[in-house]
Amino acid sequence: MVQVPVKSTVKNAVVLEETQKPDFDTFDILEVTDNFYSKEQIETAKFISAYYFSSLGEALSLFMPYEKREVNSEKRIVNSDNLPLLSLVQKQAYDALLQKDKALLFGVTGSGKTEIFISLIAEMLHKGKTAIFLMPEISLTPQMEKRLKGYFGESVAMWHSGLAKKKKQSILEGIYEGRVRIVAGARSALFVPLADVGLIIVDEEHDDSYKAMTRPRYHARDIAVYMGSKIGAKVVLASATPSIGSYYRYAVVKLDQAFIPSAKIYKFVQGDTITSEIIADIRGNHQKGGQGLLFLPTRGNFKYLYCEACGKTHLCPFCSVGMALHRAKRHLRCHYCGYTEAIRESCAYCGHHPLKSERMGTAEAIEKIQEEIPDIVIEQFDKDAITTPKKLKTALDRFESGESRLLLGTQMLSKGHDYPNITLSVILGLDYILGLADWRAKERAMSLLVQVAGRSGRAKEARVTVQTNNQEMFTPYLEDYEKFLKDELEFARGLYPPFVSLARILIAHKEQAKAEALTTQIAGKLSRFPKIEIVGQGKAPIERIAGKYRYHILLRSQKRTPLLTALHSVDQRGIEIDMDPVEFS
Repeated sequence: MVQVPVKSTVKNAVVLEETQKPDFDTFDILEVTDNFYSKEQIETAKFISAYYFSSLGEALSLFMPYEKREVNSEKRIVNSDNLPLLSLVQKQAYDALLQKDKALLFGVTGSGKTEIFISLIAEMLHKGKTAIFLMPEISLTPQMEKRLKGYFGESVAMWHSGLAKKKKQSILEGIYEGRVRIVAGARSALFVPLADVGLIIVDEEHDDSYKAMTRPRYHARDIAVYMGSKIGAKVVLASATPSIGSYYRYAVVKLDQAFIPSAKIYKFVQGDTITSEIIADIRGNHQKGGQGLLFLPTRGNFKYLYCEACGKTHLCPFCSVGMALHRAKRHLRCHYCGYTEAIRESCAYCGHHPLKSERMGTAEAIEKIQEEIPDIVIEQFDKDAITTPKKLKTALDRFESGESRLLLGTQMLSKGHDYPNITLSVILGLDYILGLADWRAKERAMSLLVQVAGRSGRAKEARVTVQTNNQEMFTPYLEDYEKFLKDELEFARGLYPPFVSLARILIAHKEQAKAEALTTQIAGKLSRFPKIEIVGQGKAPIERIAGKYRYHILLRSQKRTPLLTALHSVDQRGIEIDMDPVEFS
């Protein structure tokens, strides 16, 4: 890595190869730094750049470079004598994983996957190797940090994009000096400069948070598998609700009984809001001294104002999406471009008064439950309330100590937290997820139900109240997620991944006519490629964001190579190519 002058600034740059000096004037390199990228990092960056359609610079910027320095060359072996005792079933899974280069650990919620991870990490450390442990979101790190540090002490570092620059620097120092041997965290933890990586674990591998939504639009799970084969590291993917792709592609090691067996009693109720029956369930559980969890599939007060008279939703003037109602801040906000305005009383289209707000948000849900059960202490658990790692830790500590009795929130709730005292899970809004314009809607809804239900009944019998008008879709699979995966594979065969490759091209322009013309032009070029199918083209579901008109083209191909060839032939400025997309709005 070098520093070079660009206009009036100094930029970091990377020298990939030496070449003849050109015949025009050039500036001198200002400084050759002590940092460098390894051969494997550069090869992986080249792959990311070519497969996910980014520049090589964007792909390389994901990686933290190595540093030239003298390190104690003795292999640092971390002794961990207090390893978890594995049950017979866990030991069998552990032994099976040791035999495989890459595998999927398919373990029901509460089956003790973490103990297996810890044993695998210890095995690597004893061999003088290091380990990377990926989790889908920072919301999982406090509990996992506690457990990993309990076993491995200061050789563990937690890494995610929310870290302060100073903290990142001190972790990098620990890595360079060989003190840090295990890096755990969200997807960016995959790119730290650990030497001798012997193991990469991707926990909750089904989670869409592993897919980057900006360039390079890489999928951390798939890059973990790619890197594992490149550097000779073992890769373990794990989930209670694995994605159909991983279940189909990789060797499966099953863990199909809970560590502490306890019964779950499911109850299905109809409706689409907090009903008196749901309030009664929460009250009954609270009076018995149990803790509860309530899941809403929306973010914050992420609901819209709509008009009963003309049926229109109040839209953002710059993006064609409903503006989200934020009661606490007394404003409407667009979650795409950030535009805000005061809460409206009457319809902008027909003048009807008052406007209704559609789906319930977390703040309103808390209000409603507290009106009915005044003595219950509720912990709001979503991206509006949990904005820093410190707030996250405080919220989790309050719940763990029993100070708060009901954990109420959004997607964050479904991620691997472990609380023995939850005796009631309430799941709202599954029908909203089933109705999303996404071929994986059923998989997302089913996975969510199993994951949220799995947060309860870890040590005691628990009740799970599920609100849906589609009970018959969920009941056959409640005790057998593998049956669901097999049925979904039949549904996907020949149409969707893992049997085909999908790509999405997104075109955005301030002038609608230009966006439309570019879409037509690109689709025309693509139609000349024989092995590519244009599944659909036209306006994107969200037609405008930040004043730009959005169009998209969805492509399908039986094989990846012809699809990549076709896409590289149309790649240009003003378009975004998303390979293996998980988001279709």
